[in-house]
Amino acid sequence: MSKKKNIIIVLILLIFGFVFVPRIIDRIKNNDISRSESRSLKLDNFEKNTEPLPYLLVNNEKKKVPNFQFTNQNDKLISNSDYLGKVYVVEFFFTTCTTICPVMNTNLVHVQNSFTSFPDFGIASFTINPEFDTSEVLKMYAKENGITNPNWNLMTGERRDIYKLANDGFNLYTAASPDFVDGFEHSGYFAIIDKEGYIRSRIDRFGNPKIYYKGSVNFDEKLDKNGEAEEITLLKEDLLKLLSE
Repeated sequence: MSKKKNIIIVLILLIFGFVFVPRIIDRIKNNDISRSESRSLKLDNFEKNTEPLPYLLVNNEKKKVPNFQFTNQNDKLISNSDYLGKVYVVEFFFTTCTTICPVMNTNLVHVQNSFTSFPDFGIASFTINPEFDTSEVLKMYAKENGITNPNWNLMTGERRDIYKLANDGFNLYTAASPDFVDGFEHSGYFAIIDKEGYIRSRIDRFGNPKIYYKGSVNFDEKLDKNGEAEEITLLKEDLLKLLSE
């Protein structure tokens, strides 16, 4: 009786192996498993999809990057026209920042290194402490922080013009005061721009535009001490969409 039972068990295992194992392997190859779905298709309440990235609309018109012209780390004048034909990330920072800037630029170096095969990818970093952050200081900062992409410009210029670009052009908060840590405050968010100079925006599950991407949470750590999720994963996904257009 026990021999017959063992034969039945062996037959069941063989049937399982022939029928179900190939299906499981196929699902793994296609990332089609429930745990993968729960982790990869949803992060910080924004669901991944293959829909084209929407434009940011202001008064029913596509919002374009304002004109700008500043000096980069190589003492060369760079304008918004230099980024036409490229997909790029915009940030505001300063080199002596001890709070969120180191995390932001660590994240951007990670993004830079993820898109080395795309010559039409770039980054535009504007210092909010231009009196200290000269071209020479920015060049040293780039060297010390592993900034190698030739389309990554760290720019300095008139403070008034930079703050106008940040606060009015991008609505990315920037301010200076001796009461602030390090003397300055600024948004820890990134914006992304397409090849024609338009600001693009993901849509959340409620139909609202998500214009900016949190840059102040370390990509590798995934969550900060307040439980805020990183959004560099979303940023890279959307950059790839724009680079593929």
